[in-house]
Order: sequence, then structure tokens, then C-alpha cells
Amino acid sequence: MPFVTRKTLLTLGVLSGVAVLATAGFVWSGVYNIGADDQHTRPVYALMQAVRERSIQARAKTLQIPDLKDPARIRQGAGNYAAMCMGCHLAPGMPSTELSRGLYPAPPDLTRTAVDAGKAFWVIKHGIKASGMPAWGKSMQDEYIWNMTAFLQQLPRLDAAQYQRLVESSGGHDHGGGETKSHGHTEEMAADHHAPAVARSSAAAPPEMVEHRHADGTVESHPVAPSPPTPAKADDGHDHQH
Repeated sequence: MPFVTRKTLLTLGVLSGVAVLATAGFVWSGVYNIGADDQHTRPVYALMQAVRERSIQARAKTLQIPDLKDPARIRQGAGNYAAMCMGCHLAPGMPSTELSRGLYPAPPDLTRTAVDAGKAFWVIKHGIKASGMPAWGKSMQDEYIWNMTAFLQQLPRLDAAQYQRLVESSGGHDHGGGETKSHGHTEEMAADHHAPAVARSSAAAPPEMVEHRHADGTVESHPVAPSPPTPAKADDGHDHQH
């Protein structure tokens, strides 16, 4: 093994110090644009993508995947997808939304993208840092996450009519606690909240969509927001040009 001289060690130490100072100066200067409307450089994006994929794969490979072909499981997952995921990941025949266009990295269009079951479960449960993907496991039990994962295996094969029928028969937004009920729910319905999806009413309507026109002439559609719980009109400052 070559003998390392004191001069060599000193040189390495100086170079390391320079690298640290250069990195600190780069960060402190604010020169790197973190705006979601400005894409990462190719090296940065490639590094982030590699870290994300390897991290998910390393954690998802130990999961025990249940039967994801059960029709009841698929049907129940459709209702939660429509309520919680459609705004970013879209539905068959649905145009892009403000969320799907504005997030970066862009959320995948799951109507066109097949997803690995284990990876899908892990991402739904734990989310992804600094991506806009929430950790739904904080409010959703594992069984319901598997139901949504089962639905995702079928989603790319569905057309708009098939998707709508599944959502209508799903029982709606229900995942074992933490979800927001619509204003018409009674105590009896709340007590039945944990009943199997196949035993609940299948009359859940598909989400109502509204179109609006932006100043640049583009037209987009997105789900209509629920009515406020009080008669007072809330001003969210969101100026839509219809």
C-alpha cells in the first residue's frame, strides 16, 4: 500500500474544505431555482429519480401482496381513488387539471400507466417527500390501501363508462377513519361507516365536473368543490374565468 505523505493529506484536506465552502456558497446564493415551473437540470433530476426509485423498491420488496383480483376489493378502491387521487392522476377520458399541470415532478397519468402493486401500496401509504404525494397511511388503514392498489391494476384497462360504473357502485369515500363526510350524512350512516363496501349503498354519484377558461384561452375541467358548511360565502381568492 503506497505511503501517504503529510503533504498529500494536507492537499486532500484543503480540497475537501474548498468543496464544502463552494457548496455552501452555492446554496446560500439562492442561484438554483426551486420553482415548480422551472425544471431541474438533467443531472439533478436523474439523481432524484434514482434515489426515489431505489428507495421505494428497497422498502416495497418485503410486502406480502394479498389477492388483488377480488371484484369487491377493486370496486371499493374505485370510490377512494375518485375522491382522493383523481385530481392529480386523472380518470379515463378526463383532461388535465390545474393540479396535474402545476405539480413538478408531474404526477403520472394512472389511466395510462401500469403500476407495480407493491410500489403503489408503499407510495400511497408513505407518500413521497417534496413531490405533492401525501402519506395517506396517516388516515387510511392498510386494507383500504390494498383496495386502492387493486383498483390501480385495473384502471389503465377501463374506459370512461366502466370507470364511472365502478365509482357509482363503490360506496364512495370510505377508508376506515379520517375522511370527510358530506353534509347529508346522519348518525346512522356514520355508525355503518365500517361496514363492508358491498353492503353499503351503491348510489354514490360520480364527481360533478366544472369547466373554466384561463386568460390564455385554455379550457380545463376539475371536480366541483363541496359547498361550505355555513351560509356565509367564503372567498378563497381563486379567480376563475368561466
